[in-house]
Amino acid sequence: MALEFSKAGCWHAETVSRVTVRTAIRRFENGTFVSRPDVVAGEEPLEIRIAGRPISTTMRTPGHDIELVHGLLHAEGIITGPHDVIAARYCAGVDSAGQNTYNVLDVALADPSAAAELIAPRAFVTSSACGVCGTSSIEALQRVTRYALPTGPLWDPQLITALPDLLRTQQLTFRKTGGLHAAALVRPDGRIERVREDVGRHNAVDKVIGSAILADELPITDRALLTSSRASFELVQKAVMAGIGMLVAVSAPSSLAVQLATETGLTLVGFTSARGFNLYSGAQRISGSGQ
Repeated sequence: MALEFSKAGCWHAETVSRVTVRTAIRRFENGTFVSRPDVVAGEEPLEIRIAGRPISTTMRTPGHDIELVHGLLHAEGIITGPHDVIAARYCAGVDSAGQNTYNVLDVALADPSAAAELIAPRAFVTSSACGVCGTSSIEALQRVTRYALPTGPLWDPQLITALPDLLRTQQLTFRKTGGLHAAALVRPDGRIERVREDVGRHNAVDKVIGSAILADELPITDRALLTSSRASFELVQKAVMAGIGMLVAVSAPSSLAVQLATETGLTLVGFTSARGFNLYSGAQRISGSGQ
């Protein structure tokens, strides 16, 4: 999308992508070193501002930045839908060579007071491995969701075991780099939608949910959230706040993730592979699970 310079020093844009970066390496193989090029996952900081005031810096893979911001602000309880954001603009952010990095994104809210609590007491910094770092307590994280989780749909356990491989076929950048997490929405018939990749598992989920927010699809009652990573407390929280009834993770959940999933009625699945999976909570949504 073409960039449009505004008087505020920002540009209207959907995304400016540097998903992968080529680098020279020395590969040791068969007893010797060989020089060759390699492709690594892009990772750059994104400073998020509301009305010009910095609120967060997150390390992310460039691309789908506006979706990421929508997902993050929704997880923070700042927005509830696409109508809450008037504009999102890339602003001046210059590297050592004087080139604009497009690593500063300024958001204008329909209700500026909605972010007052976020801006005043704590601007927070998040890493690519971090959810809402800087939040002072678990109680502050457990925000009241606007949606009751759906009672269904009912999922076939054999389909669930196939989901990691189905997701992997659509992880295009992971094939090149081996260094990105992925998240997606999945339907009960196995259709994978809104696949997003990022160096941070939280960012990947924020991009997926942000994409659904921009399409005005919340609550997401008919699909599960699928992630290539472990299931942390923050990922369970993001799913619950979006009205998603099931979270499927390729790796392990944390104890706090299991606790939150149990308390909210979310179906939490972990260690998912072609061999099987662990069901931690919400058995009522999976057929044959004994409940």
